Amino acid sequence: MAVRYEVTHRTEYRYEADVSDSYGQLHLLPRNLPGQRCHTAEVVVDPIPDDYRERLDYFGNRVSYLAIHCPHRALTVTATSIVAVEDRRDGLSLFGDRPWEQARDAVRDGQGLDPLDAVQCVLNSPLVQSSGAFADYAATTFTPGRPVLDAVTDICHRIHADFEYESGSTSVRTPLDEVFAQRKGVCQDFAHVGIACLRSIGLPARYVSGYLETDPPPDRPKLKGADASHAWMSVLVPQAGWLDVDPTNNRLANNRYVVTAYGRDYGDVPPMSGVIYTAGKTESLRVSVDVVAVPG
Repeated sequence: MAVRYEVTHRTEYRYEADVSDSYGQLHLLPRNLPGQRCHTAEVVVDPIPDDYRERLDYFGNRVSYLAIHCPHRALTVTATSIVAVEDRRDGLSLFGDRPWEQARDAVRDGQGLDPLDAVQCVLNSPLVQSSGAFADYAATTFTPGRPVLDAVTDICHRIHADFEYESGSTSVRTPLDEVFAQRKGVCQDFAHVGIACLRSIGLPARYVSGYLETDPPPDRPKLKGADASHAWMSVLVPQAGWLDVDPTNNRLANNRYVVTAYGRDYGDVPPMSGVIYTAGKTESLRVSVDVVAVPG
């Protein structure tokens, strides 16, 4: 069953001195996909940009570009969208019993898929490097003949159990080997660890950026702005498609997950990135996200 969401992502920057120019690139608008339909999407920027454009990037993601040339000490970007999402677990029985080695070998042989799509997600990327350590970690799960769905679900469960979620314990510059050694991080780190494990045994895996509808504590109302952007991973099974799994929450992606972008790793699809020209520093940064189910 499809669920319809209103997603609001608001980012506020404040600077200690005038910024003369700002240039930004945004991955904030949901994709149109099988099982996901973006009905409306809008980005509002204050101050009003001198230049604003939207395009599709190499991976088919919706990307916004902005440039502001007037002096400013604050910048606010608000992305609002209405998107309907179906349960991504539908149809898993079509390929879940296939031994994982068959999926790996089909990728090597280029069977039934776009070879470029597979190759770019099985090779190393700037933030995710395959290694013997990741292959050894995966080997405990990917035993001979094990069904691919069973194995992928189990590696997701192990990362969830073995790694501690600790906000602020890492940054986008923390090397993945360090994350793996300290066994703690945040959702983007857990996605990177899973991707490294899968690539190290020959399975194509990609990084998924988006949103997850969250529940408030029992008997408590949902707080406005309490949601957050989220990240998970996806593994390619030839002749069947991509299987999305979330190691942070130990589950298969369902109709509570909204996809904004796919990439090789976080570096391809940060929600916001850019350059500012100023003599001062960023004084504060505030991000609020709301993912609310709406009638439709």
